Amino acid sequence: MYAEKLALSLSDHPVYMATAHIWDEEFRERVTMHKKRRSSNWTNIEEEKHLSTHLIYYKVVVIDCITLWCTNFFYDRNKPEQQQPTVDEALEAIKKEFDKFTQQEATFIFVTNEIGSGGVSDSIVQRRFTDLVGWMNQYVARQADDVVLMVSGIPVEIKSKASLSPLSQMITSASTYSAE
Repeated sequence: MYAEKLALSLSDHPVYMATAHIWDEEFRERVTMHKKRRSSNWTNIEEEKHLSTHLIYYKVVVIDCITLWCTNFFYDRNKPEQQQPTVDEALEAIKKEFDKFTQQEATFIFVTNEIGSGGVSDSIVQRRFTDLVGWMNQYVARQADDVVLMVSGIPVEIKSKASLSPLSQMITSASTYSAE
């Protein structure tokens, strides 16, 4: 909710861009709960991959979240395992889409998860995904003016510039599940 509160402090009519794919009924219920929590002054956009197809010029936009967005590039449910993209291919595709999307003049608030803080998984797929998300988080953080790490619901400033600019904030959560 930190990202949503920040967006509302910057705009009366922010945009919420959800990147999640709805896999099952339980997740659909979570999405419904998130939507109900936001007031009618929000514009809600659901976009799994191609964020740049949405024109959000001069808006304040919460993108929730990089982790789920990476999932959509990392795993294509319509392809067999041997045809899934490599980590490098997925990372390049996400970076390209990120760069295209953030060329728009807007205030971007990216939400993500810090999934690399725990132990090392014994699953090669999980290790590859953790690498992908970590590298994408680093890519976004390098370009962000501000980076805030949420620890137990408390914002911890990691990187800050005095003024907000179009690519303003990246908010990352260290918790396994975040209501962000």
